[in-house]
Amino acid sequence: MIAINNLSYLIGGRALYENASLHIKPKDKIGLIGLNGKGKSTILRMIDGEFPPTSGDISKSKDCTIGFLNQDLLSYQSEESILAVAMQAFGKANELQATIDRILKEMETNYHDKLVDDLAKAQDQFETLGGYSMQSDAEAILEGIGFRTEDLNRPLKEFSGGWRMRVMLAKLLLEKPSLLMLDEPTNHLDLPSIQWIENYLKTYEGAVIVVSHDRSFIDNVATSIVEVSNQRLTQYSGNYSFYMKEKQMREEIQKNAFENQQQQIKQTEQFIERFRSKATKARQVQSRVKSLERMDKIEDIVDDSMVMNFKFGFKQKSGRSIIELDNISKAYGNLTILKNTTAKIERGDKIALIGANGKGKSTLLRVIAGTEKVTGERKEGFNVLTTFYAQHQLEALNVNNEILQELSQAGSEKSEMELRAILGCFLFSNEDVFKKIKVLSGGEKSRVALAKTLISEANFLMMDEPTNHLDFLSVNILIQALQQYEGTFLIVSHDRHFISQIANKIWYIEDHQIKEYPGTYDEYVYWQQKKEAEQKPKVEEVKVQKEKPVQNQRPPKDPNQQELKKLQNQLENVENDIEKLEVKKGKLEAEMAKPEVFGDFNKLQEKQSEYDQLTNKLESAQSNWEKIAEMIDAIEVN
Repeated sequence: MIAINNLSYLIGGRALYENASLHIKPKDKIGLIGLNGKGKSTILRMIDGEFPPTSGDISKSKDCTIGFLNQDLLSYQSEESILAVAMQAFGKANELQATIDRILKEMETNYHDKLVDDLAKAQDQFETLGGYSMQSDAEAILEGIGFRTEDLNRPLKEFSGGWRMRVMLAKLLLEKPSLLMLDEPTNHLDLPSIQWIENYLKTYEGAVIVVSHDRSFIDNVATSIVEVSNQRLTQYSGNYSFYMKEKQMREEIQKNAFENQQQQIKQTEQFIERFRSKATKARQVQSRVKSLERMDKIEDIVDDSMVMNFKFGFKQKSGRSIIELDNISKAYGNLTILKNTTAKIERGDKIALIGANGKGKSTLLRVIAGTEKVTGERKEGFNVLTTFYAQHQLEALNVNNEILQELSQAGSEKSEMELRAILGCFLFSNEDVFKKIKVLSGGEKSRVALAKTLISEANFLMMDEPTNHLDFLSVNILIQALQQYEGTFLIVSHDRHFISQIANKIWYIEDHQIKEYPGTYDEYVYWQQKKEAEQKPKVEEVKVQKEKPVQNQRPPKDPNQQELKKLQNQLENVENDIEKLEVKKGKLEAEMAKPEVFGDFNKLQEKQSEYDQLTNKLESAQSNWEKIAEMIDAIEVN
């Protein structure tokens, strides 16, 4: 579908890409990863045609269409409703709708056969393009990514940048391009919306390239990983977890090859130096010199993992109680956020506050920080020193300061050597510490703001979406910093991998109450799934229960009763078959994802054949279930 061949791209004489190649096939689900500044967004813009390559080429099939979600769309404004903006995706269908409306209007005063014929043709085309379902499709996607039904007719201009970005995402999903490119889509989505998008992309008919710092999102969506590193594009089959294992194996092989070559080069150079002046060895020396010149040099492994070993302390230890909330209520007009809720944070708590947008997470942070007026009692503990990290703190950085200067003014009283050590942990080394804040990227500014937060010597941290704009390496650094932090923190985040690594308690807001799960995120997910499964009514429980006949009284005869009972037994048997087939299918999918199967064409072909047969059986069983269910409905209605 798309072929990138020997692509090079220079910025100010510096090569961002050099002889990079990649082939994108229909239905590929690619996770594009790499450190910030390595060219992930640039390669997407080159594929989209915005940036021409310095050399090489990007070829596309004639029928290839591209949809590109990027940060530039944040500035898009419109007077139209968000539903109307999303429905702009149906370009041809919208034109046909206008044609149909025009013809109907004309027929009111000028009815003739040609108009009837034109109307029939337009309506047929409109139906073929799915015109009669386009509004319901648009509503389903907008609501899936977090909009309320009552918001759909509000003008786009009334929404913030993040919500406008969701509308543009919905529009792209409705367009269904051959290749969908998403640059950091999770930055503007809450957890339920992320999970909805994951499920949508898994079954998306076209190809997908996703750039995201959310490891769980990439893991769940991508079937292959493309790493931007060393000016190349390196592809790995499998999701992010598989990539991590495969990369380690490849790097071990490359490291050994590099070391062997270096030893060979050293021995050759020693031979040349030793016999350079001997005439009898001149031919051999010259041969060795030429062999060195012709040698394809193997690059050493660049270790892009970063292990922090810095202890973030604080001036004084807090008391056992950090914050107590007693019968707290908060409302904005008729909108109730919290109602008579109680919660407590104790020293050593590492809390992740999760949930959908609009539930009041940011409001709760402000309540705990003491900056939001509420009814009820907020009681702060003894010796509690609080610092608050939010995205607006990037704007609070002094753009004219150097990085080192900015940290030195944070009031921690640390020496320059200590501050340099901290900045080194956040990937600012050597002369980087003298860069002006104004020349830094968004991700670099985030790292500076995070470093300032962590050296504040506060014993209670509150952080609102700290992983936004951070690459995988930076998120890993933050994880390590928080794992080493000995104080207390409360963090709002939708990054599941991040919170699974740092939290020992999970908070969420439900029915205007602060709810707490006293365990890790993985334990919380398991608990939620188990609770939902227990709450689901069993098939036997949802069947219409018949009245029991009165004792010693013969039940009334019903000629259809015997047939109904027979069909219900058949339905139950088919349901059991479907459940077993789905379990088998899940196990087979897991086997096909194993490296020893995925990498062996014969094994994979054998498993694929088995998978296709199983899928056909499952589809047949599901079709049979529907037929039996319809027969039961017909009998019960009569």
